[in-house]
Amino acid sequence: MSSISKLLKKVLIWRYKYISERQFVYILSVFVGFLAGFGTVLLKNITHYIQLLLSVNFLKESKNSLYFIFPIIGLLIVAIIKKTWLKKHIGHGISTTLHAISKRKGIIPKYNIYASLITAPITVGFGGSVGLQGPAVSAGTALASYTSKLLHLNTKTRMLLIGCATAGAMSSMFKAPIAGIIFALEVFSLDIAFVSLVPLLLASVAAIVTSYLFLGSDVLLGFELNDKFEINELGFYAIFGVFTGIISVYFSVVYFAIRKFFYQFQKRFTRLILGSVIIGGILYLIPSLYGEGYGLINNLLKGNHIAAIGNTPFSFDHNNVWSIILILLLITFFKAIAMSTTFAAGGVGGIFIPTLVMGASLGNAFGKIINNMGLGFEVSEANFTLIGMTGLMAGVLHAPLTAIFLIAEITGGYDLFVPLMLVAAISFSFTKYFVSNSIYTYKLAQRGELITHNKDKNVMMMMQIDNLIETNFKAVQPEMKLGEMLKKIVTKSSRNIFPVVNKNNQFLGIVLLDDIRPVMFDTEIYNSVTIDAFLKAAPEIINETDSIEKIMDKFKDSNAWNLPVVKEGVYKGFISKSKLLTAYRNKLIEVTS
Repeated sequence: MSSISKLLKKVLIWRYKYISERQFVYILSVFVGFLAGFGTVLLKNITHYIQLLLSVNFLKESKNSLYFIFPIIGLLIVAIIKKTWLKKHIGHGISTTLHAISKRKGIIPKYNIYASLITAPITVGFGGSVGLQGPAVSAGTALASYTSKLLHLNTKTRMLLIGCATAGAMSSMFKAPIAGIIFALEVFSLDIAFVSLVPLLLASVAAIVTSYLFLGSDVLLGFELNDKFEINELGFYAIFGVFTGIISVYFSVVYFAIRKFFYQFQKRFTRLILGSVIIGGILYLIPSLYGEGYGLINNLLKGNHIAAIGNTPFSFDHNNVWSIILILLLITFFKAIAMSTTFAAGGVGGIFIPTLVMGASLGNAFGKIINNMGLGFEVSEANFTLIGMTGLMAGVLHAPLTAIFLIAEITGGYDLFVPLMLVAAISFSFTKYFVSNSIYTYKLAQRGELITHNKDKNVMMMMQIDNLIETNFKAVQPEMKLGEMLKKIVTKSSRNIFPVVNKNNQFLGIVLLDDIRPVMFDTEIYNSVTIDAFLKAAPEIINETDSIEKIMDKFKDSNAWNLPVVKEGVYKGFISKSKLLTAYRNKLIEVTS
């Protein structure tokens, strides 16, 4: 046993003696919050220094040509790191975590701790048009999962610590602790009792304190409301909510369409080169899409749309507001394309920040349109910029509460609560009608692996079919004589069902002991009657790929106590209703107690 293992064992023994379970969870939540906060700070700092290194004076003189080259270099470096060192697939942080919660009991591979911390800053620092929130969550939740594994914690506590890490990463990124907690509950659908909110609060506070210690009072999005909400603007906000819903649907459609287009190319190198060229071209034409885009958002909030747009290679009249509106709409349109292409080319990042950039551009453009249409209204463009971010978050991420509270915390007040709620509700409802799941959850939902607030479905989703299959059923072949079956099979079996298979173990049907009982003592037919005479179809057949919920339905429809399991026609065993219900109850206790 290594010295670290011995030390860990001593710590655990001391903890069992002197610290209660609840106190230990509180301590761990603070620890996980600190780790998540530190990981987020590290991500931001590495990205900042890469961008600082590349922000040299001759960049302005290059007429945007380096904006074309940098993303190619960044994605190439990431590809080399993946292939030669990591040799692992790096999924989207939040989707990977959701899959781990639903199908792996919250166990996240250890390499996720450092994989995103290395590759995401390179992707974003060199201009990849993605965010850092997803990688921050990925690193934090992997740390929480690994900590729970080291300390031999149960599944429920592991899930709670994953929620703590998620809240911590969000709090540290935006200095928005309440939004961080809501994000953990809303996106991960964690089944957390009121008492369990204390660890989330502690983790969120620990993460935000960590952020203040390392970054001071600087915030990514800093803005104070100057213009209050006016009731006569409510109609404009309602219309704007529909527009944010339309753009949210567009965001999802573009993401999946580009993903599908790129993945028709088998070779990763082809996807890398094609994606790099497309991203480089977009950034050359619209340099404000370079990297995450916080500069664009902050400049729009300050009313400096010239700085937000940046130095485009084509000339336009900076005093013509309609030219500005057109470019802001182009930013909204192309941000989704640039982000999706970055992912398809092999970049690592998140979708959270790109939704904010698109929402800010759309909102600012919408505000300018109202103010310049001669309607006699003068609305706050900064307010529409903020509420645009809310609308896109609510629609794209399917997280309306997170969207509302994040913007409320960023602005330091709740004066915009009415339009925030209105736009978030309209955008979310509109998007939900056309796109049933967010980008985070779409693939998981298709596979039936999406965790939800439905406790019954969550428990069934976490169950594994392999653990339920019983193999002590004696198989027979259709040409076997009745006497042989009785002497060699029935006398040695404790079951009253016998699967019938051919020589290739292909499942043909079943024989019931009840069906052969009337003739089982008639020795005259032992050598003349074969098992084929008693063969009957199973009331239902379970495929190995069936979800537990579907298996439950098959038991309900057939009213059977045992059903056969097959994989591509090959017999694997049986699942009994009693074992299934026992496993369900045990899993329910495990994840909710």
